[in-house]
Amino acid sequence: MGNPLETTIALSHLIFEGTLDRFPGLKVIAAHGGGYLPSYADRSDHPCLVGPKGCNPDIKLQKAPTEYLKQIYFDSLIFTPEAIRHLAAQVGSGQIVLGSDYPYPWQLAPVDHIFACTSLSDDDKANILGQTAAKLLGVAA
Repeated sequence: MGNPLETTIALSHLIFEGTLDRFPGLKVIAAHGGGYLPSYADRSDHPCLVGPKGCNPDIKLQKAPTEYLKQIYFDSLIFTPEAIRHLAAQVGSGQIVLGSDYPYPWQLAPVDHIFACTSLSDDDKANILGQTAAKLLGVAA
């Protein structure tokens, strides 16, 4: 539970502290499928509206916090076809790259849930399995 929570907190800092505004070309790949942030992203759009005293008045975000998810890449290490479907629905399949905890045995078949996800097209699956990472890293796939 701790690792995804730490990922969520780190991504939230990058968003709410204005880092992604100051460095719009920054490429961030979030481990743990982005933690809990993709599942609760819509809640991120409301905190400064409901409790402005809890937000830094010196930081004016250029867009809604959920829009920053389009600048972040997320690994696919989330184990089930439903989890990968949900992540793709939240952030877009073009923002997901293959994830692995190798050599740790967290997921013995790290691509099976991607192949088993019926809501992903063959192109979506190819992107997740390597095309997006190749483009992100500027290498031939």
